[in-house]
Amino acid sequence: MNKLGTSVENLRKKYREIFEKSVEEIQTRIDDIKPEDLTGDIFDYYESDSKGRQWQEHTVDMLENDISKEVYRKFQEILAYRKTFKCSGCATCCNLACSEFSPEELKQKAESGDNFARQFLSVFVPYSSKEEARKIYPQYIEMLDESKEDDVYFYHCPKLTADKRCSDYENRPQICRDFPDNPLSILPETCGFKQWKDEVEPVTLMLHAMVEIIEYYIDKIKLNLK
Repeated sequence: MNKLGTSVENLRKKYREIFEKSVEEIQTRIDDIKPEDLTGDIFDYYESDSKGRQWQEHTVDMLENDISKEVYRKFQEILAYRKTFKCSGCATCCNLACSEFSPEELKQKAESGDNFARQFLSVFVPYSSKEEARKIYPQYIEMLDESKEDDVYFYHCPKLTADKRCSDYENRPQICRDFPDNPLSILPETCGFKQWKDEVEPVTLMLHAMVEIIEYYIDKIKLNLK
């Protein structure tokens, strides 16, 4: 496994560890508001107007409002911190954009009103083959091959000049202006946002875990509130 593949595997391992810790933290907050004389689990069925039902309702409110707002606020802080970094002009993001969707699927999504798909297609065109994309970022393609990821489609921007500059910079769409907007994106060492990604990655993993756990708890609790 190449260095990039090892980094991705380490990221997955780190996420599993953070996820387990986040489950414990959320469960502790749920237990803290549990009535002292109540027996049973948060996912049990309780009669209407019972202490158990009230506990579940308070828990859902805490998850949907208090904790979710904390997560959102932290995400905004991470994105705000991104603004202190600048593009280095390596042009990797212009030369190799990846999507789980084929050009045909993106076109369908764009026609259905998907703004991201519409912007993406306004910028990027597909490579003729994976081998053509491999010339740009061989380590990344090798990592995908080794991990046997689902089909990934590779694109590039035809507006990039020979000296790695955008020939239509002033009119570039929002997805170009915002990239990278996800600290978990795979970024090369040459990217000006790589330091930002490395610094905020642990917190971002925790926040992603929190969102996943919150959704699970809310969905399962609400099954008993119907």
